[in-house]
Amino acid sequence: MGNITGGQSRWTFLTNHARVLLEIARNPEVRVREIAATIGITERSAQGIVTDLREAGYLNPIRVGRRNHYSINAERSFRHHTEADMPVRVLIDMFTHRDHTGTPT
Repeated sequence: MGNITGGQSRWTFLTNHARVLLEIARNPEVRVREIAATIGITERSAQGIVTDLREAGYLNPIRVGRRNHYSINAERSFRHHTEADMPVRVLIDMFTHRDHTGTPT
């Protein structure tokens, strides 16, 4: 069976890659440590995901002083063949109008 904690299964619909992309869409100046803290992963994992997204062409880092700001290539398609005809903008638009409490803004 799956991982169950307190009677609830621990799986979720969105991957950490999707969550990182959404955090950057909400705030292009966000720091990797802030992303990690917000979504509940290690800073090292968040950095690895940012690298994955950059290498796949979803993110473009822009160096500003000692920090990176990011632009998102929102017209890039999802990677899985069953969603490859859809741009990631659909996901971004769906979730960026919400705040972190899950309440529509």
